[in-house]
Amino acid sequence: MHLRSTLLATAAIAAMGTTAQAKTICTVVTDAKTGDTIVQEGDCEGRVTPASTFKVALSVIGYDSGFLKDEHTPTLNFRKGDPDWGGENWKKPTDAVRWLKYSVVWFSQRITHALGEKTLHDYATKLNYGNADFSGDKGKNNGLDRAWIASSLKISPLEQVAFLRKLVNRQLPVSAHATDMTLNVVEKTELPDGWSVQGKTGMAYPRLPDYTFDEEHPWGWFVGWATKGDRTVVFARLIQDDKKTEGTAGVRARDALFAELPSLIAGSSK
Repeated sequence: MHLRSTLLATAAIAAMGTTAQAKTICTVVTDAKTGDTIVQEGDCEGRVTPASTFKVALSVIGYDSGFLKDEHTPTLNFRKGDPDWGGENWKKPTDAVRWLKYSVVWFSQRITHALGEKTLHDYATKLNYGNADFSGDKGKNNGLDRAWIASSLKISPLEQVAFLRKLVNRQLPVSAHATDMTLNVVEKTELPDGWSVQGKTGMAYPRLPDYTFDEEHPWGWFVGWATKGDRTVVFARLIQDDKKTEGTAGVRARDALFAELPSLIAGSSK
């Protein structure tokens, strides 16, 4: 325990510049093969919006349903009226790889509208993905547009990790193609110490009592898996900003975990 505490403190100092404006709600890291918990800190059972981390599950669903074919099919065009707050990268022709890399919301919406609420609910239930609620904002009939963005769909960090562990172990009740393609298209980053990390960021603003967005305190997610040699771990990091800050909370969660992950894993038994 002393070694683990020291490693956690060292990692926290290293990441301080990234997370100075945020509080960490949960960090959980699990050995993918054994299921042993390496780190579990904070409230990892509370459910919140998955935001764009839902794209990992939606990739599985998209490939299993046949809407997505491979890395580049279909390639879809931006249409007038599509969400465009992601800037120029959202206005270019988009395939599965670009969709995940640039977190293109309208590409998600093409999939959800093609499949419908019942199919999405049935898939999420089968995948044990959070509360599987795609109804959207109460009375707004917008579940296919934003159920996963500060709306009805909610998931906990522990549920994220359970889903990801089944994904990397190829244990999800979907086709091998759906698993293979999702493992292939999720963005990969090579860390200096030899860990290869694949994951997805997410950010969303909580709702205020008047149903407007609390732009001072966004949630930030980073979820995924990391591999080095024959070892794979799955992880989820959830933060919430203390005040309005430049950049996105999801990127801050990702960068902090990149800094901490090797030390966190090193503190566990090999």
